[in-house]
Amino acid sequence: MSPFPFAQNQRGGVGAPGPLMPIKVGILGATGSVGQRFIQLLEGHPWFVVTTVGASDRSVGKRYGSTAWRLSADVPPSVRNLTLVDCKPGAEWDCQVVFSALPSENAGEIEEAFAAAGYKVFSNARNHRDDLDVPLLIPEVNPDHSRVIAAQRAGRGWDEGFIVTNPNCTTIHLVLALKPLHDAFGLKKVLVTSMQAVSGAGYPGVPALDIIDNVVPFIGGEEEKVESEPLKLLGSVSEDESGFVPAPIRISATCTRVAVREAHTESVSVELGRPATLQEVAAALQNFEAEPQRLLLPSAPVRPVILRSEADRPQPLLDRDGEGAMATTVGRLRTCNILDYKFVLTGHNTIRGAAGASILNAELLFTQGWI
Repeated sequence: MSPFPFAQNQRGGVGAPGPLMPIKVGILGATGSVGQRFIQLLEGHPWFVVTTVGASDRSVGKRYGSTAWRLSADVPPSVRNLTLVDCKPGAEWDCQVVFSALPSENAGEIEEAFAAAGYKVFSNARNHRDDLDVPLLIPEVNPDHSRVIAAQRAGRGWDEGFIVTNPNCTTIHLVLALKPLHDAFGLKKVLVTSMQAVSGAGYPGVPALDIIDNVVPFIGGEEEKVESEPLKLLGSVSEDESGFVPAPIRISATCTRVAVREAHTESVSVELGRPATLQEVAAALQNFEAEPQRLLLPSAPVRPVILRSEADRPQPLLDRDGEGAMATTVGRLRTCNILDYKFVLTGHNTIRGAAGASILNAELLFTQGWI
């Protein structure tokens, strides 16, 4: 059973009109930690059905149910007997949508091959996030950035396929909290320190003797992503719709690894574009909703940002599963003596920060007619 509290059921509405027939989807890197999240979250999905699972050479030919399953509960019955196939486009990939959970070492070329073959590729890897013609998408933040797909197809000679990426897991939760502030008041500067869960390093994560009784103050390449990706997300589509104009915000990030299994926590300070009271800032966060909520997309959280008033919240253990682990929880909102306001946020890194983000992107693009 998927952990998603599907929005149609949760809010009592019919939601966005779904497909007449389930959309067939495949998963690249289906046996890895993010691939298994895709499998878990897509079980029982009202729009998508997993028909193809791909893996590395050492797993090709095996039944999916015979591989090591590392999430709670059992392998979903709908995929247990699927045979793992090679991560190359061909007749075995009987689907039109492909979710990529591949490691960055080989994701780039494989995703391009699938897009060139006509598949709609939704990637969790970093390889194409900075490409000028590839949308880096959070549906609550920049749903209009999908317009660049037309230029991507034209420039790369792809007739039907495309690549859409979701951001880094730390970036997603940071930007979900920044978006309502940017819309209401503008943003000039952001200072963020992350305390990231060990699951963000993939399985088996960080060796126990490195993380127990310790904080690791460096994650390779992470700070650069957290400083650059929000600028693309909060920016705009260029006038010719061939690329993006970054937002004029200065961001400084320090990223650390801590002994938490799931959910990243971030300490954030912001300088706003115009003066605002604490009550106005709280209202902007608390009342935030966007396109996925208006459309009632199946995996959209009712509240993309949850604002808590307790002095000791948010905490990863208590708050990571909010709204089916698809929300960002913000707390400790207060004035800052250096910038304007500061707060702490927590969000699930392998659900909203990875697989769930790609699934929500696909739901949005279906409603926009790209699928």
